[in-house]
Amino acid sequence: MRDDGRRIERHFRFRNFQEALGFVRDVGNLAETEAHHPWGYATISLRTKKIKGLHENDFIVASKIDRIFDGLDGPPDRQ
Repeated sequence: MRDDGRRIERHFRFRNFQEALGFVRDVGNLAETEAHHPWGYATISLRTKKIKGLHENDFIVASKIDRIFDGLDGPPDRQ
């Protein structure tokens, strides 16, 4: 956990994608319930676990993720 006086940050690890996705949905629902939306950034890390590195498919998915992001209306900061 990190608390630098301006934000609280924690890295979470999951056994698989579905577990991580469920967690993100639950946190989103909590944020809506609490009317406190701590979002603004999303970090996506791609790698192929089987080969412990990058595979061509990682680059294909990264490109598709970029297209999804480009389709959003008005993101304030693209990094």
